[in-house]
Formats: sequence, C-alpha cells, structure tokens
Amino acid sequence: MLMSSGKTSGKPLMLAQVSRLRFRHLQFLDILGKTRNLRLTAEQMYITQPAATKVLMDIEEMLEARLFDRLPRDMQPNELGLFTLRYAHSALDGYRKFVDEFSTLKQGGHGHLSIGAVSGAAHLLTGAVAELQRLRPLLVVKVLEQSSDQLIVWLAERKIDVMIGRFTDESQRDQFHYENLTGERLQITAGVHHPLRGPNAPGLRELSNWPWILYPTSTALRKVSDDIFRSTGLSLTSGIVETPSFLFALELLQSTTMLSLQPAALVDKYVRRGLLTRIATELPTRMPDFGLITLQGEPPSTAALAFMDVIRNMADHQAEAALAERATPGAGS
Repeated sequence: MLMSSGKTSGKPLMLAQVSRLRFRHLQFLDILGKTRNLRLTAEQMYITQPAATKVLMDIEEMLEARLFDRLPRDMQPNELGLFTLRYAHSALDGYRKFVDEFSTLKQGGHGHLSIGAVSGAAHLLTGAVAELQRLRPLLVVKVLEQSSDQLIVWLAERKIDVMIGRFTDESQRDQFHYENLTGERLQITAGVHHPLRGPNAPGLRELSNWPWILYPTSTALRKVSDDIFRSTGLSLTSGIVETPSFLFALELLQSTTMLSLQPAALVDKYVRRGLLTRIATELPTRMPDFGLITLQGEPPSTAALAFMDVIRNMADHQAEAALAERATPGAGS
C-alpha cells in the first residue's frame, strides 16, 4: 500500500522491488519530469490520462514512496522524486547510447566517442583526432571544448567518455582516474597594434592598468591570472570581460586594446599569422599540467582506449621535440 503524502516506509528498498521498474516506467518518469503534467505525459505516451495516473501509482507502489506532490496546476517532484527522475534520465541515456553504438557496430562501424577538452589541449587534440580518424575511419567523434570544471560534470553524467583537463577539487580524485599528459605555457596576448607590443617587457604594475579579458572564476586559468597579480599585491584597475570562449576573446583582442592570458599552444598559430601579438613580460608562475581523466571503476570503451593511446603518443613526441629544441644552440633566439 502506498504511504500517505510526505511519508515513506521505514523498510529498506530491496533490489527485487527496483527490478520491477521497466523501460516504459523509466520513459514515463522522464517525460513527467519534463512536463510536470499528467495529461501532457499521457499524450506523449499515447495512453489515456487515467492510465497515466495508474502508471504513476504503480511506480510509487513499487518504490513504497510518494514521488510527486499533486498540485492544482502541476505535479511537483519531492526530494525522492527528483532523485528518481535523475536515475530515470540517466538510465534512458544509457539505453539510447547502447542502441546507437550497437546499430553502428552491426552496420560495420566502429561506434561513437565523445571527448571533452580544455582549450589549451587543442594542439594535442587536433593531431590525435586526425590520427584516430585515419586508424578508425568509421568512428564518429564528438569533441566539446570547455573549462575543466564543466567537463568534469559532463564526465560524471556520462555525457562525454573521456576528458583532457585538470581536477578542480582534490575530492575528485576519489571518483576519477587522472593520467598526466603535458604542461602548459602561458602567454600574455594582445592585438597586433597594441601599444605594449615590442621587445621591451612591461612590468605587472603597468599591465594591471589595462583592460583584460579573463576566463571565468571557476577555471584553472583564471586562478593562475588572479594569483599572478595577487602575489605582487596588485589588482586590475580597468575594465574586465569574462568569457570561456577563445574565439570571442580573439575578436575582442583584435578590435580593442585589451590584454588576455592565454595558453601559448593555443595562440601560437595566430601570432605566426600576424593576427595576435605576444607581450614580452615574463610570468612568475605557470599553468598546472593537464591530462586524461576517466571515471574510476568503469573501463573505457575500445574507441576511448584507442584515442588515449594516440594522444599519449602525441604528448610524448611533442615533449621530445621540445627537449631537442631547448638542447639546440641558439634555439628560441
């Protein structure tokens, strides 16, 4: 018997009870979670409203708990309801992913791979994806560029299979596996006509008086830029624009006298093409290394393992090339 509103059974939920939830139940919960309306849910499920009411009652009886508060205009999930809706959505995503990849494999393909990466990994990622496509031409690759704090959320929600980035909190080491790839040099960047361009390096005090384009406060790159000025007792005194988008920052840098701290590997090609310039100031700190991050306890897919092998090799080759360049007399002069 279903408990009254706001009450649940004191007995622990048994696996056998949860196993009675079928695909149709999960589909029903997912739709009801979005519509918050039994009539609309019934229409989308192609059943009558009384039948929809019975489906919800059956689910709540299986779980021995009320999941929704019945209000005059809508259905509001309570705490248990919100938890169950998240489970239903995640389970359906798993079903859909299985069907998509199974169909691709059945037709002779090599599945799907979703990669998330920080912008500073672009120089590695571009070559790795090109090589992966050469090795697995039928593999469907999806690439998402974002900051590490957002990527790690997507990885936990299984919206991506693997990420290239950093931990943003030490507690994440319990949930994710990290494998270091490479370090990241930083460069103060500006438009090619900026007054500070040239061989004379301005000091941090002078730089603090110019307007800046900064990454959001939750990102590792923003923490570095804040630390640079904080460690010298300075703060930025002019206008600030925050954006995670390098392309937007590129447009602003080209059309204003703003400055921005960017990964050197990301801006190198724009400097070579005469679209940006570097400001010669030596920075007192550097960006933390980034690496491959995957979920603990879940073996990566075959496609993800292939990608990880390729990008490891890319990182090793680039590290060897950088060492050789530094060992060459006159290199970088």
